[in-house]
Amino acid sequence: MSTEVINVAEIFGENVFNDTVMQERLPKKVYKNLRKTIEEGKDLDLETADVIAHEMKEWAIEKGATHYTHWFLPLTGVTAEKHDSFVSAPLPSGKVLMSFSGKELIKGEPDASSFPSGGLRATFEARGYTAWDCTSPAFVRQDAGGATLCIPTAFCSYTGEALDQKTPLLRSMEAINKEALRLLRLFGNTTSKKVTPSVGAEQEYFLVDAEKFEQRKDLIYTGRTLFGAMPPKGQELDDHYFGTIRQRIASFMRDVNIQLWKVGVTAKTQHNEVAPAQHELAPIYSEANIAVDQNQLTMQTLKRVACQHGMKCLLHEKPFAGVNGSGKHNNWSITTDDGINLLEPGKTPHENTQFLLVLACILKAVNVHADLLRESAADPGNDHRLGANEAPPAIISIFLGEQLEDVVDQLISTGEATHSLNGGKLDTGVSTLPELSKDATDRNRTSPFAFTGNKFEFRMVGSRDSIANPNIVLNTIVAEAFADACDILEKADDFDLAVHDLIKEYLTDNQRIIFNGNGYSDEWVAEAERRGLPNIKSMVEAIPAITTDKSIKLFERFSVFTKAELESRAEIQYEAYAKAINIEARTMIDMASKQFLPAFIKYTKTLADTVLAVKEAGVDAAVQTEALKEVSALMAETKAALDVLVKVTDEAAAKEEGEVQANFYHSDVVPAMEALRAPVDKLEMIVDKEAWPMPSYGDLIFEV
Repeated sequence: MSTEVINVAEIFGENVFNDTVMQERLPKKVYKNLRKTIEEGKDLDLETADVIAHEMKEWAIEKGATHYTHWFLPLTGVTAEKHDSFVSAPLPSGKVLMSFSGKELIKGEPDASSFPSGGLRATFEARGYTAWDCTSPAFVRQDAGGATLCIPTAFCSYTGEALDQKTPLLRSMEAINKEALRLLRLFGNTTSKKVTPSVGAEQEYFLVDAEKFEQRKDLIYTGRTLFGAMPPKGQELDDHYFGTIRQRIASFMRDVNIQLWKVGVTAKTQHNEVAPAQHELAPIYSEANIAVDQNQLTMQTLKRVACQHGMKCLLHEKPFAGVNGSGKHNNWSITTDDGINLLEPGKTPHENTQFLLVLACILKAVNVHADLLRESAADPGNDHRLGANEAPPAIISIFLGEQLEDVVDQLISTGEATHSLNGGKLDTGVSTLPELSKDATDRNRTSPFAFTGNKFEFRMVGSRDSIANPNIVLNTIVAEAFADACDILEKADDFDLAVHDLIKEYLTDNQRIIFNGNGYSDEWVAEAERRGLPNIKSMVEAIPAITTDKSIKLFERFSVFTKAELESRAEIQYEAYAKAINIEARTMIDMASKQFLPAFIKYTKTLADTVLAVKEAGVDAAVQTEALKEVSALMAETKAALDVLVKVTDEAAAKEEGEVQANFYHSDVVPAMEALRAPVDKLEMIVDKEAWPMPSYGDLIFEV
């Protein structure tokens, strides 16, 4: 175990081409032009780009880089990259120069036909472009392949459609910036020049031993266990949560932190999560597009460093049935370039009219577009997690807390808010403990969209998903609400009266979305239905929200997506779901056919031989016979369920691709998978451990 002392301040950002490095290395005029591009969206001329590219290359080579890559986020859920070396054409002397031009920095040209495009690109139409996102800093990644200069980029087709997560995210950030500035100007703010959504993504994950991982085909192919009985102990004692971090895990976390700090990720919080072998890492907030890039870096680093420590990092939302799955809480706020947080209520929120209007607009946005926000967290793995007593329900609601709910109630009932509840002091009953100031409201971990002091926490997002899509939706729906409010208030003769009336109207019309109670309860499901809130339980039920007239109008109004881009994304989602379930089903078929049934047959022979031997010895063999009958019956149930799964999986593959096929996988294949798992999991509790063909849950989650 390394005992080397690490000076975080010295290593932080050392592999990032950040503002400090740019100021040091770029000519003043070039640096000034680049800052204008970053802050104001000014065009970057090729001459300036050439200078930046040269200095970026020189800096990267000093870090050991031999290659560069345009690092982008296609619609696969993971990053993509093509590496090119800095080597230029050989000189007559046989030597080579190391070169990197402005053109190579600004534009790349990966094959667009091999990435998901939902019909935007035909197989024979290969051209696509990556464009440098200068608002997200370049960095040098150091791994087993050496050092590589990674340049964050957007990815679009030859005809201009977005084929990635970054392009629409940047569009949505421009939309909320424009509309938020309109709102601020109404309140007399003439100094703020830019409004940016800030995001902090808490990343949950599991760690398992690599050797045991390699013995499980389901983990290798799908990222989750498709079979597995619960061990005698799970998470019932809550002893893992915030427990002492074991030395092997602590060593892993230390190396993860060092790698992340070097590339500028502000890894701050780490702890054991609720489930055995589950952990969490959380960064400090950053601008939304940087947060998206850094979360992808975080997931890649977790996986890479885990391998170096003889472990595997599982990012699936539900790798183990029966214990908590993993999410990614997306903490979202809106801040100005001069430090104003639009979601900061202050000590007396009832007097903070600007905050109350922002809050009312967000309530409206989430209420009107609850289906779209739910879809932004849709994922095959999340179907196993959302709605269980471990994660927010599939019903979108907003938790405001006692203080804000009281203010809202005052405004709705009387039209005036005259006071705000205070937190007071916490009395521990112990004289030696310090007196603590309480927050004005408690927290609610069952809410999918909770106000937590000066931000909203969207808790639905799956652990392996990019946070781009949830933030695209949040930015755009709030931009719409701001725009609608500004359209009314800019025409008002009496602004104070108009804003007062509008806040009350928005709160009254959208109060059904507010819920401070227990989101896990059956009573809430019934109450949500009474309120008319959508309860979208699966990914295939969520996907249609992308292409409703309401969604198309929303995204086209703010130029975030075109109708064609939305339709393509729906198609990609259906295809992704079908492929994921198909892989899981065929993995189950493979495991049942080649591992479980042969093991059961061998075990029944052992039991049968034992029955005969006991009977020949003249002893009652009733117990052994009963065990043989039970195993044989469950084995027959397994074979029958396997035959059904083979049949329906073949039928699914023959269905028309898209919505029809995805729905068939959901309605027919998934239940058939569950039916096959049930007898196998029962058999695991009966069959001799030595005869069981793979590591059990207990082996995986308690022996890391």
